Amino acid sequence: MFQSFSSPSDPEHGPARIAALRDVLGDEGLKGFLIPRADQHQGEYVAPCDERLAWLTGFTGSAGFAAVLPEIAGLFVDGRYRLQAREQCDSSALTVLPWPETKLGPWLKEQLPSGGAVGFDPWLHSLGEIEALRKALTGSPVDLIDCPNLVDRIWADRPAPPLGPMTAYPEHLAGRSSGEKRALIAKALREAGDDAAVLSLPDSIAWLLNIRGSDIARIPVPHGFAVIHADGAVDLFSAPEKTAPLGSDLGPDVRFHPSEEFLPALRALDGQIRLDKASIPYAVPMLLDQGRARFDQDPCLLPKACKTDAELAATRAAHLRDGAAMVEFLHWIDTQAEALKNPSHGLTEIDVVTALEGFRAKTGELRDISFETICGAGPNGAIVHYRVSEASNRPVARGELLLVDSGGQYLDGTTDITRTLAIGPVGAEERACYTRVLQGMIAVSRTRFPKGLAGRDLDALARAPLWRAGLDYDHGTGHGVGLYLSVHEGPQRISRQSHEVLRDGMILSNEPGYYREGAFGIRIENLITVRVAPAVPGGDDAREMLQFETLTYAPLARDLIDLNLLEPSERSWVDRYHVACWHKLSPLVSGPARAWLEEATAPL
Repeated sequence: MFQSFSSPSDPEHGPARIAALRDVLGDEGLKGFLIPRADQHQGEYVAPCDERLAWLTGFTGSAGFAAVLPEIAGLFVDGRYRLQAREQCDSSALTVLPWPETKLGPWLKEQLPSGGAVGFDPWLHSLGEIEALRKALTGSPVDLIDCPNLVDRIWADRPAPPLGPMTAYPEHLAGRSSGEKRALIAKALREAGDDAAVLSLPDSIAWLLNIRGSDIARIPVPHGFAVIHADGAVDLFSAPEKTAPLGSDLGPDVRFHPSEEFLPALRALDGQIRLDKASIPYAVPMLLDQGRARFDQDPCLLPKACKTDAELAATRAAHLRDGAAMVEFLHWIDTQAEALKNPSHGLTEIDVVTALEGFRAKTGELRDISFETICGAGPNGAIVHYRVSEASNRPVARGELLLVDSGGQYLDGTTDITRTLAIGPVGAEERACYTRVLQGMIAVSRTRFPKGLAGRDLDALARAPLWRAGLDYDHGTGHGVGLYLSVHEGPQRISRQSHEVLRDGMILSNEPGYYREGAFGIRIENLITVRVAPAVPGGDDAREMLQFETLTYAPLARDLIDLNLLEPSERSWVDRYHVACWHKLSPLVSGPARAWLEEATAPL
């Protein structure tokens, strides 16, 4: 098993650790300290040595931050994590605050009316983040001070940094050699007048050099910093134990350096240096000579997001393999639901997660799961990023919904799929809510849109069927997905906050949902890729249109669909999707699963 079921945190440690941090604040003459859920590479996922927020507070979600002051400690989390945060944290020591509704700047001013210095680790916050916070504090007596990390001062048994070896990624799957990618980025730097760019994001470095790593669980990326120069040469700064397996495979224009040489190298850089405010640590521009920095987007982000034809062909194969494993799993869960008619037959969330990973492992191609499987039975399904542990493990009961959000890491692709299932007959309300979520997923799947639109322009399509019933959900509709990289990839998203224009070759999730606290959760998710749409007869051929190609194939829960709510065109979309599932997956599954699949994909 890749996934474990140990309890990821213990709320009882929070009060003592927060008290110890306050003692250090007093020693340093500070009125507060900021603790982000981040590492110095500003990736979403962090190694155990960088789990400072979880160690201090008990909260293990992948997004959030805390501010510890003398009289109050606030944990800021968005709508995906509020139920989880309240369950994982001791409310006597920590106040869970809704973010972004509650913004850090005004909160600090309110809590510290007499002012004072609030410390932050300059390697764990991006430049843009600190600039925005300083702007929010303008005119107040609260000051921000960069300082060594105070959590590290009290974390006596902090794990050592990871030293996972780097490996080469096959060029035939990437579609471009590292030399071609470096030439592409170097040309963009020259055209912008930049002499070099500093890269901190692990997946940008992995993509650029066609390498992968093992420093982060579930995400095959290496830790390190890189400088790409306008001539295409790259200096990579990482532990020699990690780069040694690469040997000379990347050629003479990729130079390896120990991590400790990164700071002197920054100070020695000449010319105009590109930095991305959204991801570069605050400490980096402070080390450059005055006026050397030019701020722009990480030059690898868009080329990485727009997949090559080879990458799309590879990920289609990965998704079919994963879809076949899902069919075997869905057939299995159907037999379990029938067995649950016998009260002596037990099935738990851990049983479900274990079985699903087993079906993926049987493909012989699974390198890892792409994130901790979310398997929520009944009310646990309403916890958007729920992770089952031995302590929380809940029986799967007839008459309830089961939400399963999972994915696999294969050498040729990263998958992410959510299916919500009925364990035996469920109520009309659950079926109506499921159908409205399905309608939103269909609306995004079949939309055509003019080139130049961003994710924010499409987000409402997924919500409109829910809005008509007075319902909504507190997460984005879709995130970007990498290729044997991060299951959450930027800059593309389908979200109210996303201004990034959608481009041909981008991969996104399409995952509307609905969550009723204490009762059930519903989410349906397929991965889709942006493609150029064919011209419409009689249309305006001068206006280039885009559309989505579905990558994920696995049957939907037909027994949860309220046909009275579906429009004829929506019913037709489901039938066409199920026909495609049958043709693509039936040759790949076992005999019993094939018989089940034929029934599961029958016309509505």
